[in-house]
Amino acid sequence: MAPLTDLCKYWSFLASFCLMSSFSYVANAQTPPSGCGQGLDSLYYNLCDLSAVWGIVLQAFTSAGIISSFILTIVLVASTPFIQDKKKKSMLGTQVFFLIGTAGLFCLVFDMVVKKDYATCASRRFLFGLFFAICFSCLGTHAVNLNYLVRKNTGPSGWWIFGIAIALSLVEVIINTEWLIITIVRTTGVPQMPCNIGNEDFVMALIYVMFLILAGFMTAWPALCGRYGHWRKHAVFIIITLFMSICIWIVWIVMYVYGNIQAKKSVYWDDPTLAIALVSNAWAFIFLYIIPEISQLTKPSLEQSFEEELYPTRGVGYETILKEQTSQSMHVENKAFSMDEPQTAKRPVSPYSGYSGQLRSNVYQPTEMALMNKNTGEIPYDVIIPRATANTHPAISGNSTLRAEDAYSAQSRHNANNAQPNSPYSQW
Repeated sequence: MAPLTDLCKYWSFLASFCLMSSFSYVANAQTPPSGCGQGLDSLYYNLCDLSAVWGIVLQAFTSAGIISSFILTIVLVASTPFIQDKKKKSMLGTQVFFLIGTAGLFCLVFDMVVKKDYATCASRRFLFGLFFAICFSCLGTHAVNLNYLVRKNTGPSGWWIFGIAIALSLVEVIINTEWLIITIVRTTGVPQMPCNIGNEDFVMALIYVMFLILAGFMTAWPALCGRYGHWRKHAVFIIITLFMSICIWIVWIVMYVYGNIQAKKSVYWDDPTLAIALVSNAWAFIFLYIIPEISQLTKPSLEQSFEEELYPTRGVGYETILKEQTSQSMHVENKAFSMDEPQTAKRPVSPYSGYSGQLRSNVYQPTEMALMNKNTGEIPYDVIIPRATANTHPAISGNSTLRAEDAYSAQSRHNANNAQPNSPYSQW
């Protein structure tokens, strides 16, 4: 009985030990960090771990960047009917493609925050260079187009620019595909872990992207010198954006290859370094390139501004009519004001005194024949047509037009003769 009792005690102890070990393992496996819920896979702990604040901060900036990219894409497409310049409208396809690449950079940040496994490591290595290649190829093709516009005011078709940007991006797709096949499968044919890659190898795989950065930066500088200077501001946007990108790339490459290793924090700082590089460069694209370009889309071109300046010359006739009406009303007011003045003496009236400065077609001007027919019964014939007599008056005119002063003096003499009494001796 003793051996049987000892055997039962042994199995009971073994069962209790296994049960306690399993309970402790389950408890440790299901204990998430502060901020994470129960049952969450440990792969996503950085997304909610309050002790790893860098992941939560980057998620906030990333979420705002994704929403901003989506809104700017809608604004860019919705402003198409309001773009007056066809040369600016031809760049819409390339700029929308640029926004897609920028949104991809923001989305890739979540892949950097999540812990490494087979899928995340492969997507990091493939998409990191691809999204940057899309953005820098769009900037480079825009710089090439600006070199044509600033010199000839005409550039390649929008489809050609968009096609070149896609072709430059496909080169990075081919490079990354071959690199993944070579490094993962290798010559043995046994699949390897894609995370087993050195930091130096990761940076060396981005040489083509660095070439796109430098090519776009150098291409944009000649666009500052040209005949049509209103295109230079777009070249300035590209130069500032690429200069900021160069600075960001220098910082993160130095930290990723050298700084983290020297600080012995490569395990903890590698992922935050890549994530910060993605967020900062994507926001630089939005603030330094996309927003300034959208603000310039609806502005009229140089030719349209010149035509608008010519429009006022077409309304000269209407303005002239308004000026004539104003002058006529002024003459009428002056005439009405002169009627209120007291007349101290009887002044001679000239047949041309009715002229008030109005147009010749609007004022009745009596002729000499009309005056002769009107006053034939009252004024003698020799008064109407003066004879050739010696005149000592100092104001002698060279023409034969009847003067108002002569007609008035002759009429006065005639009235004085008629006023004398008839004497019977006057015949003698």
